[in-house]
Amino acid sequence: MTFTLRKKDILIDILVRLPAKSLVRFLCTCKSWIDLIGSSSFISTHLHRNATKHTHVYLLCLHHPNFERNDDPDDPYVEQEFQWSLFSNETFEECSKLSHPSGSTKHYVIYGSSNGLVCISEEILNFDSPIHIWNPSVKKFRTPPMSTNINIKFSHVALQFGFHPGVNDYKAVRMMRTNKNALAVEVYSLKTDSWKMIEAIPPWLKCTWQHHKGTFFNGVAYHIIEKGPICSIMSFDSGSDEFEEFIAPDAICSPSELCIDIYKERVCLLFSFYSCDEEGMVPNDLWVLQEKRWKQLCPFIYPAGSYGTIGITIDNKLLMVRRDFLRGAGDLCLCNYESKQVFETGIELAVMKYGEIELLFAITY
Repeated sequence: MTFTLRKKDILIDILVRLPAKSLVRFLCTCKSWIDLIGSSSFISTHLHRNATKHTHVYLLCLHHPNFERNDDPDDPYVEQEFQWSLFSNETFEECSKLSHPSGSTKHYVIYGSSNGLVCISEEILNFDSPIHIWNPSVKKFRTPPMSTNINIKFSHVALQFGFHPGVNDYKAVRMMRTNKNALAVEVYSLKTDSWKMIEAIPPWLKCTWQHHKGTFFNGVAYHIIEKGPICSIMSFDSGSDEFEEFIAPDAICSPSELCIDIYKERVCLLFSFYSCDEEGMVPNDLWVLQEKRWKQLCPFIYPAGSYGTIGITIDNKLLMVRRDFLRGAGDLCLCNYESKQVFETGIELAVMKYGEIELLFAITY
């Protein structure tokens, strides 16, 4: 089967609107379709359309199987069961359950999502924790080689993943710190399937600091770090290997209550720690990084209670959770920052506990 230029343009216009799962099925049609769908220009067009129009978007959430749990969440002798699933971003119905791509039955955590790829690894990371770059839609994955750069134990390991448009490559950034404050940073390239150790660590990172949460945007990994009384945002460009520090606004006094994510193509901070003048309501302050300065936007006011913000969706809605402490779960809500509308999703997230730390997971896929 061959195409005239006109027919080919029409075909491309149709195919770029389809999800990756459908495109994979069409690879069995004929050689012309295989060449077209597999071409770098088509892949780039398909990714750009999905990213700009937010088509084929899902919520990727960690929950308990069957949305029920009959065990005691605080009982250390009861192993908790967790399930990652894809939910519709419009109807919030469960679309598919995701099992570990290697067939492992161990719990896993998602450390980043970009253009249909997710980066998964163990709950508690170390330098030798296996990492998988996975496309759940087409059920394919790659396992990066083990790094040969380091072989010591670390007290804390952070992992970030995403796409760097400047170098047209997917990157995983791994930051590791020992109890003696030695710091190591490694970058994995999907294009070369190899790790690189970053040699030049800035002096302001060679000190005692505590890592909190992070995000990845346009090839740059951002981390909240706490250095004594100072709360900062550390950035690392995975293409140029450059570090940068942005001191957080003075109003942020508790990093544990701080969330970092992307809002309207800008790095943003969400902070909720104090009450407001309106009785029964709590403000959620929002700052965006604009020309290397923090600009404060109007706070998002919501009812006081067990709410917490855990992130922002690709279409700029706040991911908020109303905790149920007795059941060890949380009800996921989507909040429109501008209209102040709150959407109940009916999705009940599971709570992962690490000692005193409790985590809930919901991201855009």
